[in-house]
Amino acid sequence: MPHDWQLQPRQRLGLEIAAVAKVERKGGIWLVPSQTGRGRYTVCPDPSNPHCTCPDHAERQVKCKHLWAVEYVTRREEHPDGSMTVEETVKITKTTRKTYPQNWSAYNLAQTNEKDDFQVLLAKLCQMVPADLIAERTRGRPPVPLPDILFSIMFKVYSTFSGRRFKSDLKHAYKNGFISRLPHYNTIFAYLEKPELTPILHELILTSASPLAAIETGCIAADSTGFSSSRITRWYEANYRGAKEHLWVKAHIACGVLTNVITAVEISDRDSSDPKQVPALLEKTKGRFAITEFVADKGYSTVPVHNAVFALGATPYVPFKSNATGSRGGDWQKAFYLFKYHQDEFYARYHQRSNIESTNWMVKAKFQEEVRSKHDIPMMNEVLCKFVCHNICCVIQSMYEFGVAGEFLPVVEAVEIDDDGGDHR
Repeated sequence: MPHDWQLQPRQRLGLEIAAVAKVERKGGIWLVPSQTGRGRYTVCPDPSNPHCTCPDHAERQVKCKHLWAVEYVTRREEHPDGSMTVEETVKITKTTRKTYPQNWSAYNLAQTNEKDDFQVLLAKLCQMVPADLIAERTRGRPPVPLPDILFSIMFKVYSTFSGRRFKSDLKHAYKNGFISRLPHYNTIFAYLEKPELTPILHELILTSASPLAAIETGCIAADSTGFSSSRITRWYEANYRGAKEHLWVKAHIACGVLTNVITAVEISDRDSSDPKQVPALLEKTKGRFAITEFVADKGYSTVPVHNAVFALGATPYVPFKSNATGSRGGDWQKAFYLFKYHQDEFYARYHQRSNIESTNWMVKAKFQEEVRSKHDIPMMNEVLCKFVCHNICCVIQSMYEFGVAGEFLPVVEAVEIDDDGGDHR
């Protein structure tokens, strides 16, 4: 049987009918269902005078899809005496899209217990941060411990509620012993604005991903995504003169392709180049995760990206642009030859890149694709909190699906705050 790409349109449709529909024989004629679901057509496959009652055959006098369907269903075998045996049980193979099984039992358990498990794991994670990591200079009552602040901020981001509406959830967390002090919602907002919080959140992303390092496949995918804000600015450059546009945070992420856990994040300005962030993403990731393969789209096809991946002993699966050649030599040439002359192998591995699209969708679908904050630092910190929450949810799913122990490996180091607001590790 010819390949699908070699078939004419009516042949292809006839093959589909033969594969999925009930084609019945009634004496010398066949009853073939209409693909629209409106009745059946009478088909006579007589080689000397084939005909069908469908409008296509009646008007154009061509071999319609219903005649093709009967031909695919039957197989004629001519005997030496001129007789013919018609075998109606021909196996029709239909190419279908590959599907991926879902462990629904584990998924259901993870989803129905997620909110309770999330608070348990988040409290463990936040307690690993020293309470005096951010020095307070305020007078009056003692400040709320930093672990309680971090728990409150990230639990609020997880809830997607406003600060005031989130207060009820926070009270329940306090009663259940997850925090020792109940902060005011304005305190939560104030801490989100602290630049000292940013490096702590970066470290918590690495820490929250650590339980899944043992089961990830060694393949890391990279891409960038944006989170918009309610803040609108005006751009007076030539291309935007007089136009209003929402500000947004651009995040460059690396993730594992098995669990969708985010292994590293870089926040940059909106016009920054994606490939320039790859060395930093790989440097952060390699501290916890084995890297044997790196997948990214064509926009990452640059010499520095390939060099950074090969430097780790990994293989890059990044498509080359149409005008690229292997003339540069070295690692670039090695990757180019893999892409050019081993495309079956290349695209079988490159297919894993779709997982980072799933990761971006998971974060935005669950924790919203916009941020509530209106200024640069809290906007960035809020996005980082979304990624920590996402990682904890990935750990919860893996606890039920793979039996992973929800134990975090500490990576947060002490931060000494200077008078100028800088930090030293």
